Amino acid sequence: FTMQMAFVIITGYVVAVSKPIKKVLLMLAGVPKTPRFAIAYVGLVAMLSSLICWGFSLVLAAFLSREISKRVKGVDYRAIGAAGYLGLCSIWALGLSSSAALMMATKSSIPPALYKISGTIGLDQTLFNWQNLVMILVLMGASFWIAYASAPTAEHAKTAEMAGLVYKDEEEEVEPKASTPGEYLEYSPILTIFMALLGFGYLYTTFSTKGGLSALDLNNYTFMLLIVGMLFHWTPHNFLKACGKAIPMSAGVFIQFPLYAGIFGMLMGSGLNEILANFFVSISTKETLPVTVGIYSALAGLLLPSGGGKWVVEAPYVLEAANQLKCNLAWIVQVYNAAEALPNFINPFWMLPLLGVAGMKARDLAGFAMLQFFFHVPLVLLLLYFLGLTHPYIPPIMQ
Repeated sequence: FTMQMAFVIITGYVVAVSKPIKKVLLMLAGVPKTPRFAIAYVGLVAMLSSLICWGFSLVLAAFLSREISKRVKGVDYRAIGAAGYLGLCSIWALGLSSSAALMMATKSSIPPALYKISGTIGLDQTLFNWQNLVMILVLMGASFWIAYASAPTAEHAKTAEMAGLVYKDEEEEVEPKASTPGEYLEYSPILTIFMALLGFGYLYTTFSTKGGLSALDLNNYTFMLLIVGMLFHWTPHNFLKACGKAIPMSAGVFIQFPLYAGIFGMLMGSGLNEILANFFVSISTKETLPVTVGIYSALAGLLLPSGGGKWVVEAPYVLEAANQLKCNLAWIVQVYNAAEALPNFINPFWMLPLLGVAGMKARDLAGFAMLQFFFHVPLVLLLLYFLGLTHPYIPPIMQ
């Protein structure tokens, strides 16, 4: 599981810095004409791209904010930086890179002790239903409006130039020439094309024989990102160079996931899992459990800034509580996904890739991020409660 999540980070970055994406980026940067719309626009792109991959969203939004700051005069660098962070704070976990949803759809990724409680929960029950779509649209609309309404006008903006940030165009690197047969393969797309054909052949076989989208799980998702990243960089040399740039930005994430596995083992082995499950049952009803779990997950996210790792810790007792109260298990997964993103507004850990690319500091974004946070908390809890009423209880499905 640690390696799978590491690949989400690395491949998201690799895709974002590829030449095809940079061309799209330049086209996107030419759309906004006014400072306030430019800021809201960056937030919209960040949120839409986060539904594909949160790592991709962070890097793409950082580069986009840089390009727009060079083109649109009077853009507040703090507001546009906070807008670029919206994807990871609002809806990323409701999309395809949801660690919890993908893990629960992948039997091999679910710890055996948790599997006995939950079984497998397919993506058709979590990501691909109308309730999740409603949450995505409502939260995106609210975030876009807040970003637009709170953006300083040109005369009151603090621009990147005022802050001493100078965004220079990157120089195009000259592709080195091969001098040996081994280097010829390294600088040629032959191996990339061959590997991509094999990869897409595997994916086609998997999806065609296992029920289409129901075959999408954490393993296949990261594998697709890997293949697309290879194609976008075209040669093995460019792809490996991009991976090398990605890993230093994500080194801290590699360290923390094994710790979460240890916490999970302590919970299951000590009996604390049952105590916490009984506590949630005692203070909740079938209708209020989603709100209770949402508040708890948001608070826990301040201490454990992680999507998948934190879910491994929480899942045993919140899903056990859901079973006892006959609350829909898949909706509890989505409750976690929606609430888990809220602490990212005030926890700077996941800002690091964006801050590194944009040359900003976490304190520059704090004010605008906190404003979004105060609006999102009651909105998310209301959505969790009312949409939760539409879900019937489904017993765990064992494969």
